[in-house]
Amino acid sequence: MRYLRLYLHFVRFSFSKAMQFRVDFFFRVLMDIVFYLIQFVFFSVIYLHTDILAGWNIEQMKIFISGYIFIDALNMTVFSNNTWWLPQHINQGDLDYYLTKPVSSLFFLSFKEFAANSFLNLIIASGLVYWSISSYSGDLSSIKIFIYLLLLINGTLLYFFSHFLFLMSSFWTQSPRGFADVFYSVSHTMERPDRIFKGTARVLFTYILPFSVMASYPARFLLESFSVEILITMLGMTFVLFTILLLVWKKGLSVYSSASS
Repeated sequence: MRYLRLYLHFVRFSFSKAMQFRVDFFFRVLMDIVFYLIQFVFFSVIYLHTDILAGWNIEQMKIFISGYIFIDALNMTVFSNNTWWLPQHINQGDLDYYLTKPVSSLFFLSFKEFAANSFLNLIIASGLVYWSISSYSGDLSSIKIFIYLLLLINGTLLYFFSHFLFLMSSFWTQSPRGFADVFYSVSHTMERPDRIFKGTARVLFTYILPFSVMASYPARFLLESFSVEILITMLGMTFVLFTILLLVWKKGLSVYSSASS
């Protein structure tokens, strides 16, 4: 409850700050709406030339698209502003501010900045998920829809853990961005169905850099027969990545040079 109350304070402060820059607020909303539109147009053009892509028809692909849009919007709302500043905090010694607080430094760094200007986009993304599911002509059980939504949240955590791990390279490289550019380049694989990858690429993007797991596996769980393997893979990867994140974080703090050192 203590951490929940603290997070609610973060949210209230973020909304009050966002309202002071209303042009920026609405520009970001418009920018993300254009991004969402491009995603649907891109796949619509592909389906002009084929009926099936990676085993999915266009209705199923819309569920997949809305799923990764939701993951992106949730990440942008909850985590993105925080991860953006992490390398600078490490390089400039500003991490001291977080390490001296009477709460988990990892929690503080992960949740301090709530992107109020992305919250409206999260509502829009949630509406797209509802639209794609409700317009689907096949049978979808309520329990599978519920688990699917939980798996999308799990996919967001996978995305955040992966991003955080890439950025923590700043502890050793002193880079102002860590390996952020590498992460953003590779992360676009989340926007493609996992079945288009074969061989080594499929193993890489499933078990090492699990971008294919984040959005594709929730969609596969919803659209295909019940699969325990999908649940185990997603939950297992989340547990493994979180464990690695904690270990690397502790190791990084051990080599961190604070502003006072």
